[in-house]
Amino acid sequence: MRNEKEMFELIIGLAQKDERVRAVTLEGSRTNPNVPKDMFQDYDVSFHVSEMKSFLLQPDWIDVFGERIIMQTPEAMSMFPPELGRCFSYLMLFTDGNRIDLTLVPLDGYEAYSKEDKLMMVLLDKDGIFPGVPAPTDKDYWVKRPSAEFFADCCNEFWWVSTYVAKGLWRNEILYAQDHLNKIVRPMLIKMLEWEAGIRTNFSVSTGKNGKYLDNYLSEQSWQQLLSTYADGSYKSTWNALLAAGALFRSTAKYVADHFHYEYPHEDDRRVTEYLKHVQQLPPDAAEIY
Repeated sequence: MRNEKEMFELIIGLAQKDERVRAVTLEGSRTNPNVPKDMFQDYDVSFHVSEMKSFLLQPDWIDVFGERIIMQTPEAMSMFPPELGRCFSYLMLFTDGNRIDLTLVPLDGYEAYSKEDKLMMVLLDKDGIFPGVPAPTDKDYWVKRPSAEFFADCCNEFWWVSTYVAKGLWRNEILYAQDHLNKIVRPMLIKMLEWEAGIRTNFSVSTGKNGKYLDNYLSEQSWQQLLSTYADGSYKSTWNALLAAGALFRSTAKYVADHFHYEYPHEDDRRVTEYLKHVQQLPPDAAEIY
């Protein structure tokens, strides 16, 4: 596996020789001093180029980076709409285990690009287009204090969608139930846990994408409770996960509400929890809910 020095020499060396590439910037976890370093970290690199057409007309120009296991070019895909405007990206996983996410950025878009990402570091600047770029910081990704409205909406969404999970479980629609549990109910729970982590750290940390660093800021009890909300493929396990999520959400939301002097929806919690447990006990041939 090529080491970091070798990878940067390859990336910067190519850019130095190519007149079309006027600047190279590095983004992502490798610029963030708060992220643990490991061998899976991507090289999130941007080439700021004078023109893009010649790159796109010669798709094999990226072969210089090495033999690939697989590649994705999101802006050339039909299933997923492009998200980078006029930019074009090559997501490349190599046979030595390294990964480069390389983005071509039109030169006239560099100013807006530099303002968007405070984790950007300049590796090469042939024309001095990135003067005075501040040191990378993940401040933009720190957990934000919730307003009373955000807090209320999170509570409402959690308890409202919990009823969808119960409905799916009674109907023996495990995919439907799991989808609502995994994509809506648990994200609301994680959002509430992030606010608790923010309170405990004076809102000065990032919990990472998908809350991947959340365990660093939770008690061991809360962490184990969160893990218990991940069900296997059985109906019993999914019911247990749903009810465990409710218990953890309740205790966490009360903590957040008390800290900010917000109102926790106790009655919504009580009524929905009773409803969930009632649906759990309904016989398979029930014709009425009540």
